[in-house]
Amino acid sequence: MFTLKIYSQSKKGLKHLSNPKSKIQNQIMSAPNIETIVSLSKRRGFVFPASDIYGGLGSSWDYGSLGVELANNIKQSWWRWLVYERDDIEGLDSSIIQNRLVWKYSGHETTFSDPLVDCRACKGRFRQDKLQDVRCPNEPSANAGGGKECDLTEAREFNLMFRTTIGAVAVEDDETALTYLRPETAQGIFINFANVLNTSRRKLPFGIAQIGKSFRNEVTPGNFIFRTREFEQMEMEYFCRPEDAVRIHQEWIDAFSEWFQSLGISKENLKLYEQSKEELAHYAERTVDILYRFFPERDEEEKQWDELMGIANRTDFDLKTHSKKPEIDGKRLNPDSTEDLSYFDEATKERFYPYVIEPAAGVNRLLLAILMDSYTEKTNEKGEKRVILKLKPELAPIKVAVLPLAKNKPEIVAMAKDLKKQLQPAMRAVYDDTGGIGKLYARQDEIGTPFCVTVDHESLEDEAVTVRDRDTWAQERIKVTELKEYLRKRLG
Repeated sequence: MFTLKIYSQSKKGLKHLSNPKSKIQNQIMSAPNIETIVSLSKRRGFVFPASDIYGGLGSSWDYGSLGVELANNIKQSWWRWLVYERDDIEGLDSSIIQNRLVWKYSGHETTFSDPLVDCRACKGRFRQDKLQDVRCPNEPSANAGGGKECDLTEAREFNLMFRTTIGAVAVEDDETALTYLRPETAQGIFINFANVLNTSRRKLPFGIAQIGKSFRNEVTPGNFIFRTREFEQMEMEYFCRPEDAVRIHQEWIDAFSEWFQSLGISKENLKLYEQSKEELAHYAERTVDILYRFFPERDEEEKQWDELMGIANRTDFDLKTHSKKPEIDGKRLNPDSTEDLSYFDEATKERFYPYVIEPAAGVNRLLLAILMDSYTEKTNEKGEKRVILKLKPELAPIKVAVLPLAKNKPEIVAMAKDLKKQLQPAMRAVYDDTGGIGKLYARQDEIGTPFCVTVDHESLEDEAVTVRDRDTWAQERIKVTELKEYLRKRLG
């Protein structure tokens, strides 16, 4: 049993404070815009502009020490939830560079494109269906195409796949050496369907999950890490009988809506969007997007939302298109495939092509949504505005920061460093003595660290430390011998 006691700072240690919440006011929840997160990310080491010392590279970003930890925690949460906690999903890691025929038969070579327009005045190139999101280079107050001098060409289709060549003597115009950086991870799953099925001995329904990098030569990337040319996907393909697809599709829509909320994303900042028949991909029977309020600063409520993830019923298109068996008028649809990807049901003695339900989420967009949703501002008793990232403990890059109240006291420093070492195997812990205790608390609040452990003068006498809660600023005195177990329970 741990007894709650509230403390404030004194010169020697920490003294009792009767009501810590009475001085805290003006709490603001969630970031007002993406620019706020851009500033925080660079200042605190979440995300940096790539190639910054050479002027950068459009829409390319490097994840700093905190950003890579947050991204890894998001991926681990997704993997644990789908692969470890369920009994019907296997993992996979397929190659980024595949045989060109994969992208020929998936349809990407001919249909994976966006409408591109050129401006004759500024020589800029823009995605026609996203002109409202881009500013005119000559007139920043107007959208691209909306300025007085704008003169747009007719739209033409621009293929989004990055081209490359394979082989030591390959040249750009050598069609036999042409290949692509994958624009999605899904195709690697489809072409490995038989491999996973045969080695895992799975029966329908079951899924294959994969996390990996994808590359798209976006016409107009932007909005920080929201739309980039290099990004990481978390995709799962769930294979089922055709008659079960409608029900299972809805189950995954509901499951992911709940999972996002379990990560700390507010229900008010999420909503479902049903794609119209005109918007559906040619292979999809139904697709539902989960939207997030990425742009709360926009006046029109409808424009505040954009896609966080999509969940599609892809029918049996993918396994059929990569199989050698299907024929039309006696001709094989895929004369290059060496494998039939149909499924034989031992119970019913029938063979068919399974339907596929695809929940596909981007690590980058989810990380941005989590940063925006956890962003909080508080005003302390001195009238100072403090930023607090109320990240769920499982996602927080650092779980515990151990801080010495006096860094010029060797005994206090030694005790703090020893505590950090004791905690580190059980949780991500850091030691920090690069400022006064108030500034150290503020820094840890701003990067989302759930708890700070302060070693003070009294710690040398009573073998106890002060544990400070990020969200409430409440402080509790805990014996060193009980500290690890106490933090484990509080971190969940």
